Amino acid sequence: MGEILVTVDNLHKSFGQNKVLKGVDLKVAQGSVTVLIGPSGSGKTTLLRSLNSLTRPEAGIVGIGSVTVDFGKNPSKSEIRELRAQSGMVFQAHHLFPHRTVIENIVEGPLYVQKEPQAQARERALKLLEQVGLVDKADDYPSSLSGGQQQRVGIARALAMRPKLMLFDEPTSALDPETVGDVLVVIRDLAKAGWTMVIVTHEIRFAEQVADHVAFLDSGVIVEEGSPKQVLTDPREPRTREFLRRVLDPLAAEGVQGDQRLDVPTWAKFDHLSDPQTPYPRETVISGEGI
Repeated sequence: MGEILVTVDNLHKSFGQNKVLKGVDLKVAQGSVTVLIGPSGSGKTTLLRSLNSLTRPEAGIVGIGSVTVDFGKNPSKSEIRELRAQSGMVFQAHHLFPHRTVIENIVEGPLYVQKEPQAQARERALKLLEQVGLVDKADDYPSSLSGGQQQRVGIARALAMRPKLMLFDEPTSALDPETVGDVLVVIRDLAKAGWTMVIVTHEIRFAEQVADHVAFLDSGVIVEEGSPKQVLTDPREPRTREFLRRVLDPLAAEGVQGDQRLDVPTWAKFDHLSDPQTPYPRETVISGEGI
């Protein structure tokens, strides 16, 4: 692992009696992509939101670059603002201002938060729109865009603040399936350009392609982490293997016999993810026979 940009140390967060994060530790290298996977309720989104204090932990330390916040010591508002300024967040929903054009959405932060000159902010915004393939939509309103296009505008808006870290919370989960690929291509291109990113996603194939590091969370802890090859192709932990089987071939995981299952061609993308330690032969996991 190269130079560390993000450090998470012993992070705890509860909602009422529900302990969502139970002493999580994580390190993210500069210029790398870390993907967080896990079932619903595992704590992955809470961990992501804790990195810029959209969700405030009760205890633990988050550091991004030279900025470190100890949540166990009741950090001040200025400390929280400084931490948030280090990262840009892309949400599941687009959260664009409907009464502003695309380019007005992008320049809002640089103009009013960072006090950037208007001409400079607009020039950078146009370059970012070109980067996400939407420069021709600069003067359109969000309502005229597809969900995937709006999400790409959201990515450009986050990039416009020039953060050290980009955070993505299931950026394709609310999109039409036909627009998912366009958003994933933009994120992949950011990875190639050397942006440091932490991504929560259920797109396992995409995680395999873009991630440098994968962390599998369950019940508020990181069960397993490592390279995509190790975690997604040859996981050590039984819980990781179970999760991947359920995500990649849910009917087989539920014991549906081969002749009862739909022919899902996307499985061909994942058949190399079978685990040599699985209790079933590879053919059984793919076909569902005998499970």
